[in-house]
Amino acid sequence: MTSLLSLHIHKLLLLSLLALIVLILSACLGNTKPIADIDWLDVIGEGSTALALGVWLLMILRSRPAGRVTNLLTMGLGFMFLAMWQDALDEFFRLAAGQYWESMIESILMPLGLGLLTYGVWHWHKEQLSIRMQLQKREQCFREHLWLDGLGQVSLADQVRASLRRDWQRPGQYQALLMTELRGFADFERRHGDREAERMLREAGELLLLNLRQQDMLCRFARDRMVVLLPETTPATAFTIASELQQAVEHFSFRAAGDGARIPLRLDVGIAVRQAADSPDNLMERGHEALARASLGNGLSLVS
Repeated sequence: MTSLLSLHIHKLLLLSLLALIVLILSACLGNTKPIADIDWLDVIGEGSTALALGVWLLMILRSRPAGRVTNLLTMGLGFMFLAMWQDALDEFFRLAAGQYWESMIESILMPLGLGLLTYGVWHWHKEQLSIRMQLQKREQCFREHLWLDGLGQVSLADQVRASLRRDWQRPGQYQALLMTELRGFADFERRHGDREAERMLREAGELLLLNLRQQDMLCRFARDRMVVLLPETTPATAFTIASELQQAVEHFSFRAAGDGARIPLRLDVGIAVRQAADSPDNLMERGHEALARASLGNGLSLVS
């Protein structure tokens, strides 16, 4: 976050300079109002609005790289901030009747800022649609940052349950579930440390995503255990997909830090197929059961 904010220091410095100039102009060209003449309700309303706009601007700059959309959002919020900043200063300084610059700041910057912000949000919307296509295997129809796993940037088990509950009344919507686990992961973590283990999980998660269909969804259930929801999938197709995931992981060249030696990986996969009398919890339990059998056998097990 901090590294992204460092890309926009010049924007923040420029906005701070403009706000300081407006303050100096108001103080030098106006007269300070007596305390009794200050409308504190307006001060709270206008000041809190300016503060909120400033906080929104900081959040955007902390979360976005430089670019056209970022510039549009920054200019829009920045102009609106300056307009509200001047509006708040009016409660403390009284300007002579012939000075129109103060009203021009409020009257011009606010609609200009709104226009730029709207235009920026329109481009942001188009940007989000593109990102949505990239994240479809992670999100499907849900987006909740509290469900996002910070390690592998895939969704957590809460999203699995929410997806199952949402579509459970539609027969055949989710017909198969894969429960996967990296064999020997605990030993690898002990030998190579947490950082290397986390890198392995990230890269393995990306590899699984690349080998899934567009409509499938990958979620993290536990440390190295992931769940794959396969909509409208026959048992035979689910078995084929599970085998392909195993082969992809086995052929993956994970290189250890330092000497760059290739570390072979193996994926255990348990397959659970939805039955007529099932509930989401039953399906998940059978997925765990299938994975337990797979880990004791050849790495692949189906429980119908």
